Amino acid sequence: MELLSLISLIIWISILLLPWRPYSTKETLDAEKFDEDYDLSDVTVLIPARNEAKVIKDTLEALKDQGKGLKIILVDDESEDGTSERAKETKIEGLKIIKGMPLPEGWAGKIWALEQGFKFVNTTFTLLMDADIFMKKGIIGKLRKKATEEDLDMVSLMARLNMENIWEKILIPSFIYFFKLLYPFSLCNKERFPIAAAAGGCIFVKTEAIKKIGGFKSIKNEIIDDCALAKRIKKRGYRIWIGLTHSVISRRRYSRLSEIWNMVARSAFTQLRYSILLLILCTLALISAFVFPFFGLFSGSLKGIIISLATFVSMWLTYIPILDFYSIRKVWAFTLPMAGILYLFMTWTSAIRYFFGKRSIWKGRIYSSHNIS
Repeated sequence: MELLSLISLIIWISILLLPWRPYSTKETLDAEKFDEDYDLSDVTVLIPARNEAKVIKDTLEALKDQGKGLKIILVDDESEDGTSERAKETKIEGLKIIKGMPLPEGWAGKIWALEQGFKFVNTTFTLLMDADIFMKKGIIGKLRKKATEEDLDMVSLMARLNMENIWEKILIPSFIYFFKLLYPFSLCNKERFPIAAAAGGCIFVKTEAIKKIGGFKSIKNEIIDDCALAKRIKKRGYRIWIGLTHSVISRRRYSRLSEIWNMVARSAFTQLRYSILLLILCTLALISAFVFPFFGLFSGSLKGIIISLATFVSMWLTYIPILDFYSIRKVWAFTLPMAGILYLFMTWTSAIRYFFGKRSIWKGRIYSSHNIS
């Protein structure tokens, strides 16, 4: 038991000492105050929307005061709840609503919607934005400023997700934490490293970069489309940057554990490239990291207890920066082992669905595991 706890300690000490500090929150970007007539005529906001009538009006209203000349393209992806009608009620100048065509074989729904809307983009910059996102005033100007001043071709921000109820507090901060472990922002933002990531809720990108990679057709079948887009753009030689923010807010609520479960299971096995070997390795890694530390506590030896306590302290030290960033009490760090094991079960759910022919399920659409290009 002491040996198993020691393995876990080595894992967490290694993560804590990684020179690129994947748990750090230093990569951040927030809204800046701009004049009301700040020129955004070279920016088009592209929003795919499928059954988003409850939130789309507020989403669009938040874009009104970002600056003058901002263009907005909303692609209504076969909504059945009156999304377009709600959008029209805003009467926003520069808003263009496109009725989406039926989903072709071999395309993911969101990517197909983006492809249809992108044909109408003729500005220097394109802001890809989810329909449930609320943009604080000044954030689009700040995105544009960072891109132009630092000569970046893509700037992406991880939206602040809802973290109010107990399941959200256990699983949402840890979701962002694990994402940063998989895609260390500091490495993603370095030109010489091949790793790349983006957060689909907010991607500010040069329109030329999307065209150069072949448009959205080049990632038409990707489930984790944001990271696939970032990878293709960076591989092409463009410069990307990703960070955290308080100024881009997702209003999608997860009132039940099952809603978070399905959100993660939608793409977890895709993240492992549908590999059984990687699934097994992932299982061993998560058990080693989150189950083994408890063995030392019940080993009956002082040495085992000390090893376990040192393991938990190392684990919490890597997690607390995320909790602090989102102003969540540090006591929630104690729930990280639970979150890790729940995410393991969600990953297995994703794999089981895949083996039963369902690669991904989202927004009422089922993507077959037998249709991977």
